[in-house]
Amino acid sequence: MKAVVSILCCILALGVSPARAIETVDRIVAVVNDEVVTQAELGLRVDQYARQLRQQGTTSAPPRAQMERQVLERLILERLQVQRARSTGITVDDVTLDRNLQRLAEQNKLSVARFRELIEKQENVPWARFREDVRTEIIISRLRERDVDSRVQVSDGEVEAALASPEGQAAGKEYQVAHIYLRAPDGATPETWLRLNARAAEVTRLLKQGEDFSKLATAFSDGPDALQGGVLDWRPAQRLPAVFADEVVKMKPGQFSNVLRSSAGLHIVKLLDVHDAAQAKEIKVEQTHARHILIRASDVLNEADARRRLGDLRQRILAGARFEDVARTNSTDVTAARGGDLGWLSPGDTVPDFELAMNTLSVGEISPPVQSPFGWHLIQVVERRTVDMSGERRKLEARQALRERKSDEAYEAWLRQLRDESFVELRNEDK
Repeated sequence: MKAVVSILCCILALGVSPARAIETVDRIVAVVNDEVVTQAELGLRVDQYARQLRQQGTTSAPPRAQMERQVLERLILERLQVQRARSTGITVDDVTLDRNLQRLAEQNKLSVARFRELIEKQENVPWARFREDVRTEIIISRLRERDVDSRVQVSDGEVEAALASPEGQAAGKEYQVAHIYLRAPDGATPETWLRLNARAAEVTRLLKQGEDFSKLATAFSDGPDALQGGVLDWRPAQRLPAVFADEVVKMKPGQFSNVLRSSAGLHIVKLLDVHDAAQAKEIKVEQTHARHILIRASDVLNEADARRRLGDLRQRILAGARFEDVARTNSTDVTAARGGDLGWLSPGDTVPDFELAMNTLSVGEISPPVQSPFGWHLIQVVERRTVDMSGERRKLEARQALRERKSDEAYEAWLRQLRDESFVELRNEDK
């Protein structure tokens, strides 16, 4: 839900002149494969970010031209991801969307009716448009889970190496950094790297002259957090991008790094602050022993048919058939041979849609059909237990931090590849 909450913050900040939107509606600022981005779309998004910056207390917003450059790139990446999701069959039905909207309202301590009233009357945002924006965020989240996160693996050797590294020795501390990222396209030529080095040298020169890091991040950075001054959230060292984690743990607050190079481009990082993280004396985790039946949509079985088939199987089980017997003969997952048994699952072991549905079930209860990036599931909770994992706490934390780091890096690389392989034409018309 983090992505959905972030879009809420943006959408609640909308404010735009209808007259200006009408004036610019037919101007195309970018072509993204077979779709276009108009000046009106760009203007709406720039206005919402400008207002969001003011609400966050930013005293000097970047020039509008800089904001337009950053926001247009975000719109392009968003459009590309939605196109990819659509072409590979990722959808979000209204039932799933309504469930997410209800959770979003609850997170803001509102009923759905009051939440809708806030969106429509106080923020002047049509509820239908808000729903579709949230649907888009869920679709992109599912696309990332399927194409990126599900492929990330962390070995025991990587965990041991991480614990022995400088970042591992810095356990117990969290860092807040700001990041300027100069992106290198896949297959960048020596000439491209020369241009990037020249930009990095200019940024370094301005920093040494006392220029504000956040303003330079907004003006120069190609990172998704550029409009927030390049500021990343508080993270342990193992959760920081690998390209600059070792540097950060040696820096003092206020210092900025030399130019660092990775396959993705050039990086300059500033340590804003460091503090001691809260350390729990013990970790107790609730684990769930579950079974499932998986039906995947295909060329001969569409999403609706897959869901309907699972509904029929559920009725058979409720009528007395054994869940494990039905799983063995119908599930398309590798667990079918063992009756769909998934064993003991800890938080984070499954994708969020599956885990959320599983956590709402009582022992012995069978879920209705649940959609995840892998297909449609019936889930049965066999039993639950609470285990003390204090002895494994550091390894668990290291593994989770490494997984999140690798996932972020893999997602950034995946986005670069998607961007570079797609047809994108920018139309900078001065009229």
